[in-house]
Amino acid sequence: MLTRRIGEGSRWLLDKIVAALAATGINPNLLTFLGLLVNLSASVMFARGRFGNAAALIFLAGFLDILDGQVARRQNRVTAFGAFYDSTLDRYSDMALYMGLLIYYAVNGRASYVILAAVATAGSVMVSYARARAESLIPTCKVGFMERPERLVLLIIGGTFNRMAPVLWVIAVVSTITVIHRIVYTWQETRAGRTLPGIRLTL
Repeated sequence: MLTRRIGEGSRWLLDKIVAALAATGINPNLLTFLGLLVNLSASVMFARGRFGNAAALIFLAGFLDILDGQVARRQNRVTAFGAFYDSTLDRYSDMALYMGLLIYYAVNGRASYVILAAVATAGSVMVSYARARAESLIPTCKVGFMERPERLVLLIIGGTFNRMAPVLWVIAVVSTITVIHRIVYTWQETRAGRTLPGIRLTL
């Protein structure tokens, strides 16, 4: 009962915020860009070793990421370009966060953590790329666990409790497993002929 009331209250508050923003006529793409700027600020905090501040900024950026789509729908301004723009800036945001960690570990001479952060970066980028490339061939490829929201939640947890190394291990390992899962799934779908119209394969 308490959980349901909290959920209802959160949805009510979010709806009010979205309605207020939509009424201003703000361009949803501006909210997307602001989210990128906040993530860049979080990256700077990571680079300076201020993990708690970085976690708070990532949380704020995630809230903006929710708002841009909601505002676009409220204003009836959902466009194909908006979806592309949002996805592209999300990738920059992701890489910026890991670059902050890479800088922090490099400056502090922790070579093993630099490698770990690099692997986590590659895994995170490839999870998104594997889905995007697969969905140019097959209707959908949402298999696997380590999507962007899960990765951001883990980074927030790692920053809040100053336990970034275990978080990076989880991201690196599970992201790699997710990519492999998507490769296998796409192979199975294309082999079974469940491709998008107009796709001709020579496998």
